[in-house]
Amino acid sequence: MSDTPQAISPLKNFFAGGFGGVCLVFAGHPLDTIKVRIQTQPKPTPGVPTIYAGTFDCFKKTLVNEGVKGLYKGMAAPIIGVTPMFAVCFFGFGLGKKLQQKHPDEVLTYPQLFAAGMLSGVFTTGIMAPGERIKCLLQIQAASGEKKYAGPMDCARQLYREAGIRGIYKGTVLTLMRDVPASGMYFMTYEWLKKVLTPADRSVNDLSVPRILFAGGMAGIFNWAVAIPPDVLKSRFQTAPAGKYPNGFRDVLRELIREEGIRSLYKGFTPVMLRAFPANAACFLGFEFAMKFLNWAVPSL
Repeated sequence: MSDTPQAISPLKNFFAGGFGGVCLVFAGHPLDTIKVRIQTQPKPTPGVPTIYAGTFDCFKKTLVNEGVKGLYKGMAAPIIGVTPMFAVCFFGFGLGKKLQQKHPDEVLTYPQLFAAGMLSGVFTTGIMAPGERIKCLLQIQAASGEKKYAGPMDCARQLYREAGIRGIYKGTVLTLMRDVPASGMYFMTYEWLKKVLTPADRSVNDLSVPRILFAGGMAGIFNWAVAIPPDVLKSRFQTAPAGKYPNGFRDVLRELIREEGIRSLYKGFTPVMLRAFPANAACFLGFEFAMKFLNWAVPSL
């Protein structure tokens, strides 16, 4: 069967992407909690061990001290934020593809897919930055035992009261620096692997579930390979006390490299990579299923 490209519908991408985002949060939030706790743990004083020796130590301590619920701390913020964020993300990708097509049947090149993915990263930052700020604060609060925020809405209210809208959007530039190139890599990798994994006599739209899971999982790995250094800086900056880094991410970068070396930019690498595969495999599988349902239910959308 020849691979006839399907007309791109940014609106269908929006709804299917939202469903994919919900699948991603459920599959990946526990390891996201561990990633943030490792990235933001303070540098120990000489002779005192770090709070967490590594990924598995953090996982074990969280389970022992807080139970399974501890791994899902702060999940309300990403569920509220991720559903519309992934909807907007996939909408941005669909729009980026559509804008570059000269006619509906045109197959885009990989650089064009990368550019469409970068556009999706720009689209999502407005939703992503405040959601990430709130999520990170709730995740490290649970680890420190200090109860400052009652939940996501209380956290948002307190941030707004303390510093206005800028307090909620702290870390926006770093979120852009992370998400624009990483989103380009994310979508380009997924489209490339789907093509590579499609048998010669089949359509890319008929890809089997294991192959979709593999392509989605690897897209997540490639995405985070690009995103980790700015993500470490973003987590540090967003959870720092007001005024600690007056020059923004440059101060965070200087402090991290001076105190902990260049390797500190890859803090949380293990939980990120452990989470990236299943979370993004779940996301793209959810997206593809939702897209198939929408193509069946509302073909004209």
